[in-house]
Amino acid sequence: MTHREPRPDTYRMVFRGAVVPAEPGQSVGAALTAAGIRDWRVTRKGGRPRGLFCGIGICFDCLITVDGVPDRRACLVPAADGLRLGDDEPGEQAGEQAGEQAGEQAGEQAGEQAGEQEGGHVPSV
Repeated sequence: MTHREPRPDTYRMVFRGAVVPAEPGQSVGAALTAAGIRDWRVTRKGGRPRGLFCGIGICFDCLITVDGVPDRRACLVPAADGLRLGDDEPGEQAGEQAGEQAGEQAGEQAGEQAGEQEGGHVPSV
C-alpha cells in the first residue's frame, strides 16, 4: 500500500476531537463517510445509529451540529477548513429532536417505495 500525501487544498475538519480530511466540493456527510464514519447521531427511542441515508437533503437522517449550530443536514453543508462537527459526546446530537421523526418516516417511505418498485414486500416496523 502506498502512502498518499494530502493534497495542499485538503480541508481539515474536527469531528468529536478527531481530524477528518475533506476535499473541496465534498459535503460534510461525504467527507465523514469517506473517513469511515458511518453514523454521527442516534435516535432517542432505541438509540439506533443515523448518518447518510438519501444523501440529497430529503430525509433528515444526517442531521449534525456544525460549528455549534444544531440540525444541519450533513449531506447539504459544504465541507470547509476548520469546521467543528458533532457534539462532544455521541448520542447527544440536538438533531434528534427536530429530524428524528421526519427522518424515520422518510426512511420508511423510501424503503416501502423501493420494495414496491422491486415487487417485494417491505414489512412495517
